[in-house]
Amino acid sequence: MTRTMALITGASSGIGAEYARLLADDHDLVLVARRADRLGDFAEGLRARGAAVEVLPADLGTHDGITAVTGRLAAGDVRLLISNAGAGGYAPLVDVDPDDVDRLLTLNAVAPVRLVRAALPGMLAAGEGAIITVASLLAFSGGLADSRAPRRTLYAAAKAATVAFTRTLAGELADTPIRTQVLLPGVVATEWNQGAGHHIPWAMTPQDVASASLVGLRLGETVCAPGLEDQAAALDALLTAESALLTGGNQPTLAARYRTPGA
Repeated sequence: MTRTMALITGASSGIGAEYARLLADDHDLVLVARRADRLGDFAEGLRARGAAVEVLPADLGTHDGITAVTGRLAAGDVRLLISNAGAGGYAPLVDVDPDDVDRLLTLNAVAPVRLVRAALPGMLAAGEGAIITVASLLAFSGGLADSRAPRRTLYAAAKAATVAFTRTLAGELADTPIRTQVLLPGVVATEWNQGAGHHIPWAMTPQDVASASLVGLRLGETVCAPGLEDQAAALDALLTAESALLTGGNQPTLAARYRTPGA
């Protein structure tokens, strides 16, 4: 049996580890994460299921880490890229260390773009491939006033960028065999944010999130929100609102509220 090569970032725990478990029966794997010891232990269990597993320790919050992973992708044999690594960095912006601003944006927004750019030539040359970027429902929370939501200025900005990137890329690749998906989990019961999701009643399991993503990829979904029942209607409404904003605002004259009285 021919096995597809998948590269998964953030693979040592949570959603990334569940992707690896779900894929191990018919994929070979490149596992990327910061914690080399956890990757090594995890890889042994996956090899026992027949997967060839490479371990690539890398911190994608650094440009050296990104370079290490893009170098591996440049080999051209990866047919499924799952860009899952991320960090919340939840705090009011004024409390975020200036050095952490670059690290968090690099990890959450820059790394997915760099990795996709590195993977695409091999996929296009082979005439097959798939890309999953993991964003968050918080990408749509900019106007949300809910005291339960985390302080998320940097995180929401980065994940909104990932959503826009992947949706736009899907249009760019529409005439190619390459499939794309952006995953939008809500609260998930993982180690994320000091394991806070384990104590939230409406948290989804990481197993269900990863499973929904892979099913959605087979269904041809560019956007996957695992808990959203009527996803097609919600996405149609989103597209309608976006079109109204874009076309309505792109006019040669000022809106009435900005005009000087009598002008």
